[in-house]
Amino acid sequence: MSTSSVPLQRRCMAIELLIVDVDGVLTPGAIIYADSGAEVKQFHVRDGSGLKLWQQAGKQAAIITGRSSPIVDLRARELGIAPVVQGATDKLQGFREVVNQTGRHPEQICYIGDDLPDLPVLRACGLAVAVADACPEVLAEAHYVARATGGNGAVREVIEVILRCQDRWQPIVERFGAARLPDR
Repeated sequence: MSTSSVPLQRRCMAIELLIVDVDGVLTPGAIIYADSGAEVKQFHVRDGSGLKLWQQAGKQAAIITGRSSPIVDLRARELGIAPVVQGATDKLQGFREVVNQTGRHPEQICYIGDDLPDLPVLRACGLAVAVADACPEVLAEAHYVARATGGNGAVREVIEVILRCQDRWQPIVERFGAARLPDR
């Protein structure tokens, strides 16, 4: 982890926008092609439910990915994520686009990455997060390293960490825990 003088709790308190990479963060990082040539991606359901809870907490989510895939657009639409920047060979430029589109300040943004192209964004945002199986350089820059690997619940874990720091996780848990069938 990077040696930052700002505590994780304080970094988390400012976060309003979560930006995630796709391959290696929202997915395990494998690129699979069907016989037809179609690309197949695997997403973890708890990452998706976490992103929905994030939005229900009044937060924004975005995607910046170096590759382009219709599957990413489909998943983003399913989850209500926007903006989505695909084909970002320069992820810092993609980050600038998201900042301009959302009006958020860099210190209000958490970015989750796993590989070298993510380094400039990790250095520019308020909360830099690496998945557990990120490359060593990304792990070294991270303010927080998820216990989960990419595509295996890391995004959900980070959402929980941030919302817990903001005292917003327990009300979510209580809302689900209070749900009951009506008395007959």
